[in-house]
Amino acid sequence: MPKSKRNKQVTLSKTKKKGREHKEVIVNAIRDAAEKYSSLYVFSFENMRNLKFKEFRDRLKSSSRFFLGSNKVMQVALGRSASDEIKPRLYKVSKLLRGDSGMFFTNLSKEEVERLFNGYEEYDFARTGGIATEKVDLQEGPLEQFTHEMEPFLRKQGMPVRLNKGVVELVSDLVVCEEGKPLSPEASRILRLLGIKMATFRLHLVCRWTPDDFELYIDGPGDSDVECS
Repeated sequence: MPKSKRNKQVTLSKTKKKGREHKEVIVNAIRDAAEKYSSLYVFSFENMRNLKFKEFRDRLKSSSRFFLGSNKVMQVALGRSASDEIKPRLYKVSKLLRGDSGMFFTNLSKEEVERLFNGYEEYDFARTGGIATEKVDLQEGPLEQFTHEMEPFLRKQGMPVRLNKGVVELVSDLVVCEEGKPLSPEASRILRLLGIKMATFRLHLVCRWTPDDFELYIDGPGDSDVECS
């Protein structure tokens, strides 16, 4: 009987941060998941929102398991080459763990996984440095959505405001942000106050692996050096 690659000792000395023991726990958990679940997906994400992701993960915890963290540690767990992969073709999965990505082990059908991921998006307020999706400008005049107590805070955000008989008033037109340009800290705060959401948290499937198959999704990032067969 061939010796199982799953029990092979691995060196984690090159990975940084956190302790060696913590990394070994993650490696072992990933290898256990590779044995337990019928398929594995790599996914990428944009505009990650931890609370929204936790809600999505909790919905699937009875049939699936997510791994998100150090790409290097996840690569070590799967194997970085054909010679040290723990199961056939898993080194191809390892190559696709780049940038903002994670792993999803599951017993759900391919059709169900694609439906869940492709249909998922959550809107939220954009953070500093995010790219504005539209131009937002405010016209001179009263800003009745703000209470008079907020006037000092609004001035600190660079808004040309004053109190006029207890009403916050914009004394000149103001361009909060321009479409396609990064948001300043002040702009992101103003947009939040205005209730304008410009960030969309999305998950994108990169590849699918089963013991018998490996499939690369077209939208996968940097997939030109990974062959499907």
